[in-house]
Amino acid sequence: MPLKLANFEMMDDVELARRAARREALAVRIITTRNNQRLFRTAWSVLRHHADAEDVVQEAYLKAFSSIESFSGKSSLSTWLTRIVYNTAIDRQRAIKRRQKELQKKDVAVLDDYQSGYSMESISRSPESEIIRKQFSELLKQSVARLPDEYRSVFVLRDIEGLSISETADSLQVKEATVKSRLFRARRDIRKNLELKFETIFTDTIKFAGADCDAMTNRVLAALGIQS
Repeated sequence: MPLKLANFEMMDDVELARRAARREALAVRIITTRNNQRLFRTAWSVLRHHADAEDVVQEAYLKAFSSIESFSGKSSLSTWLTRIVYNTAIDRQRAIKRRQKELQKKDVAVLDDYQSGYSMESISRSPESEIIRKQFSELLKQSVARLPDEYRSVFVLRDIEGLSISETADSLQVKEATVKSRLFRARRDIRKNLELKFETIFTDTIKFAGADCDAMTNRVLAALGIQS
C-alpha cells in the first residue's frame, strides 16, 4: 500500500533524504515545502534580488537532489540545504560582478542599464514587497539590504529565520564567534539606521510562502522529472 503524506511527515531527515534520492514525489515535496522560505531568504541575503534568489534556490535544489544520497545526517537536512544555497548564491554573486566588470570595460551606458536591474528601486518593486504592508517593514528590508554581505547573511539566518548560533555557523561554515561578532555589528547598524525597535516585525519581512512556495516546489519536481 502506498505511503500517505502523514507517513512522510513523521520520517526523520535521513529517511526523507533516502526517499527523495529514489525520487518519491511526497518526500521531495515535504523537503522543499519545509525549506523554501529559509532557502529563499538565504539566497536573498546574498543577492538582494527576488528573481535571482528564486533562480538560485531552484538551482541549489537540483544540485542537492542530484547528490542527496550522500546526506548522512551529521547536520540537519535544512542546514545541509542552506549551505548549498548559500554557496550557490555566492557563486551567482561572483558571476554578476564579473559580468558587471565586463560590461564596464565594453560600454558604460550598457553597464548603467544592467545595474538598474539590481537597484534598491527594483527590490522595492519585487513581489515580496507587495505583501509587506507596513512602511516600517519596508524600511527594515532596505536596512538589511544595505548591510555588508557577511553581516547580512548572518542577520537573516539568525534573527529572521531563527537559526541558532551553531546552526548559522554550520550553514555559513564560519566559527560561532564570527557569527556572534557579525550579528552584533549587523544589529547595531540596523538600530542606527532605524532608531526603532525591530524585534517583532521579522516574520513580515522577505516572505516566500503561499503561491511562491508552491510554485518553487512544483518547478523542482518538474525539473527532476517527478510527477506529483
